[in-house]
Amino acid sequence: MRTPRLATKGALLLWLPATLLIAACANTSMNNLIGPAAEPPSIPAEALVGRWGLAAYQREEDRNRTELEARRQCRQAYEIARGPNGGVLMHLADSAQPEELVLKGLAGGKTFVGPQGEAGGQQDREIVSFDGRIMVMRWVDTEVAARYGTSIYVKCDTPPAKAKKKAAPKAAKSKAKAPPAQKQKGPVFMAPPGQEPDEPDEPDQPAN
Repeated sequence: MRTPRLATKGALLLWLPATLLIAACANTSMNNLIGPAAEPPSIPAEALVGRWGLAAYQREEDRNRTELEARRQCRQAYEIARGPNGGVLMHLADSAQPEELVLKGLAGGKTFVGPQGEAGGQQDREIVSFDGRIMVMRWVDTEVAARYGTSIYVKCDTPPAKAKKKAAPKAAKSKAKAPPAQKQKGPVFMAPPGQEPDEPDEPDQPAN
């Protein structure tokens, strides 16, 4: 009777470490599925607000040329406005109308722009680099990224305010009054073109 009890205790001792090992493996697998923890974005939404020249490239060797093209696009700038809920108004892929997007962060300093949800979603764009003047963004969805390429935004200078035209100074009115026009007595005779009017006959002198 004693032998089975010892066997049972031994089996129990072997079972407990195996259970702990399985639980540890399960936790590790779950952590790998969850991925990096969410963090506040390293770039504030206000930094994106403004007028931007926008261009895109497919090959890394075209980046410098594309940046110059983006600068020229400030003539038809892409405007990023503030959203009513603290986000930014931008376009999603294949969308004709802008909508409010939010900035989302992940561990490691990564920042994404996209709709509400977890950072790094299929509709998000990752801000690859940003120095306050030049911003590079890349779509997370590989199919969308292949069509749209990597976007370069160059901050446009604020257009100067138009100067108001000054009104020309009014000429000072002369205080001197012009003499009153003399009234013509009798009828006025107009000569035909090219002729002088006949002088009226002098009245006869009274006889002495």
